[in-house]
Amino acid sequence: MLVTGGAGFIGSNFIKRELENRNDLKIINFDKLTYAGNPNNFLELKKNPRYRFVKGDVCNKRQVESAMKKTDSVVHFAAETHVDRSINGARLFLKTDVVGTWVMLEAARKFKVKKFVQISTDEVYGSIESGKSNEDSALMPRNPYSASKAGADRLAYSYFATYGMPVVITRSSNNFGPNQFPEKAIPVFLTNLIQGKRIPLYGKGENIRDWVYVKDNCEAIGLLEENGRNGEVYNIGAGNEMKNIELVKAILKEFDCGNEMIEFVKDRPGHDLRYALDFSKITRETGWKPEHGFRQALRETIEWYRGNGWWWKPLLRKAKFGRFAK
Repeated sequence: MLVTGGAGFIGSNFIKRELENRNDLKIINFDKLTYAGNPNNFLELKKNPRYRFVKGDVCNKRQVESAMKKTDSVVHFAAETHVDRSINGARLFLKTDVVGTWVMLEAARKFKVKKFVQISTDEVYGSIESGKSNEDSALMPRNPYSASKAGADRLAYSYFATYGMPVVITRSSNNFGPNQFPEKAIPVFLTNLIQGKRIPLYGKGENIRDWVYVKDNCEAIGLLEENGRNGEVYNIGAGNEMKNIELVKAILKEFDCGNEMIEFVKDRPGHDLRYALDFSKITRETGWKPEHGFRQALRETIEWYRGNGWWWKPLLRKAKFGRFAK
């Protein structure tokens, strides 16, 4: 299996899970090691004979083909993923997320891989006022990041429709858990509180998200890599829908802190109000459902960040959005 972006948050968690659960599997981790790709995410894998790291760029045809040759399947995580960064500069997102996916698909077609899993996001559906987005809902991305992921998502599907490539697409809700780069919401909140700093919260905290523990998402992706139907999209959610202010208060409670630790900041442009997924399809077809309750998963995540300052403190210098990771 070739895993792109395996030095990142979800990719590294996925690789560890797959190697632990599938004794016959060998994995190549293909990653450019940009600011969010961290070699410390796979330190414990370096001596594993079934694991190999290859530094490379998904936009580089030669590097991609060299890594993909003789692989059976591809799980394509590699992408630029931070909304704020995309608002400040969309070009890199278009290059990595769309052009990079095209390079990957072309190589996969050349080498006739048996499965290509495209990792997409619930953000491609855009903001919805009520109900839940299912796999047939219209795509209405509202920022450069989600637009670039929608482009990659539909490009991957086109290779199934046009060339018959064995493509499966996943769209998950917001992930959280260990090893998440400290520019994303929950790591920002946790690392600020650990340092005795206030939590920055956009607007009034009314934006609503569904939070899925990264280990549950990785299990779902693994099942789909093995058993997902070609040409199909699968939503991956957890039913943990809550306002950001509710999330913050849940975290403050775990830290025995009050609302004085909240710092309300100016909202970002085009901030989607609500995402919500109907993920009954994957449950119906594979039997998958999230195993980790939100509160327990949040506590495990808090304990990980409390115990691994060596991992996240050096990364704060790489996070350009100062109010989120200062």
